[in-house]
Amino acid sequence: MPIRLWLFSVLLAILWACAIAPAQSTPGQLPSTAMPTITGVPAGAQASPNFNADAATEAYLALIPADAKARSDAYFEGGYWLILWEFVVLAVAMLLLLNLGWSAAMRNLAERITRFKPLQTLIYLWEFTVAATVLTFPLTVYEDYFREHQYGLATQTFGPWMGDQLKGLLISMVLGGILGVALFGVVRRLQRSWWLWGAGVSIVFVVLVVLISPVYLVPIFNKVTRLDDPKVTQPVLRLARANGIPARDVFEIDASRQTTRMSANVSGFGSTMRITMNDNLLRRGSPEEIQAVMGHEMGHYVLHHVYNGTFFFSVVIVILFAFLRWGIDASLKRWGEKWKIHGIGDPAVTPLAALLLAIFIFVMTPVLNSYTRTQEHEADMYGLNASRQPDGMAQAAIHLGEYRKMSPGTIEEWVFFDHPSGRHRIHDAMVWKAENLNVAQPQSPGTP
Repeated sequence: MPIRLWLFSVLLAILWACAIAPAQSTPGQLPSTAMPTITGVPAGAQASPNFNADAATEAYLALIPADAKARSDAYFEGGYWLILWEFVVLAVAMLLLLNLGWSAAMRNLAERITRFKPLQTLIYLWEFTVAATVLTFPLTVYEDYFREHQYGLATQTFGPWMGDQLKGLLISMVLGGILGVALFGVVRRLQRSWWLWGAGVSIVFVVLVVLISPVYLVPIFNKVTRLDDPKVTQPVLRLARANGIPARDVFEIDASRQTTRMSANVSGFGSTMRITMNDNLLRRGSPEEIQAVMGHEMGHYVLHHVYNGTFFFSVVIVILFAFLRWGIDASLKRWGEKWKIHGIGDPAVTPLAALLLAIFIFVMTPVLNSYTRTQEHEADMYGLNASRQPDGMAQAAIHLGEYRKMSPGTIEEWVFFDHPSGRHRIHDAMVWKAENLNVAQPQSPGTP
């Protein structure tokens, strides 16, 4: 695929997008169908001797306007189809690179530039990253830009959004180039056991990226500042210290320059560990909601979800590489000559590996979602016990319902949800409240 064709395709996409780009949303300005900001407890969820968790859950859900619920359901259900379309578009792109000879041509260009194998691999991977980005760009611009604006979840105009996309592309070229050169080096030296050693290299690489991300990658896209408001930081830091989290500061990220979504996290390892809240949460969340959200995030840390997740996904990566070995060997025996791929160590095999990776992830979606959803539920329960803010948790669930369906069916939630649904989160919070009314309800003097 000639360079000039790539550039021409990108230029056309940019001109088309700029011509029909929606106006920029002002940070702080919410769509009319946004979930309500709830700072009080509805009558049906008030702590009382007759408190009922089911009735309290329905009382919170009744606060959601019908149009907001309809838009949230439409947005999330549309995402089910996007899972399919992402797979189809990537598969078509990879098959084009293979069957039209573009992958082999990119390898040949790299070989003409240098005879040094690692550098040939790096040049090819840069070509491949750009080609794959361009071929999938129409779906990317629809899914991440136009659709987000359509549902009132984005705040950027096309120019800044495209700037972030280019930053992401450069990061992919750097990090993907490093990982790719290492993997192909392993493949060339260990023809029989490459898949096992390749899995090990990938696991180490993922851990290193998680380690450096909060300090070195996040600031590329957003401004991260130390939060100095004691009304916010003191309760959060008290909560952290009470739960054995060695945090001295709380950080704020200016996510509102890109989105209206609310979020927070405890990220990194060791010296790179930090507590971060985005400015949407700080602006829209009540103190109780912020404490509940941070209790949840601290639950991930205290329950060692990062380490448990690393082990789980390490096993998944090993299974993935075993599948890649089988799939690549079988495909090259049948189509390798047609694709002009010289063998497993040929960088031109990359589109085939990407296609097999897409198939694996597509099939594994329910399993991966279920694992993550289980961890999120555990963090919810820890957060409730740590923060003692069940109504704050319910408020947060409603806010997150702006882009997550609140009341899915059982199978629907199992397949598509990587977090518990809003209804389940509110119900869990109300069950906790029912069992802890002495915490939720002020006690009169002398009450045991």
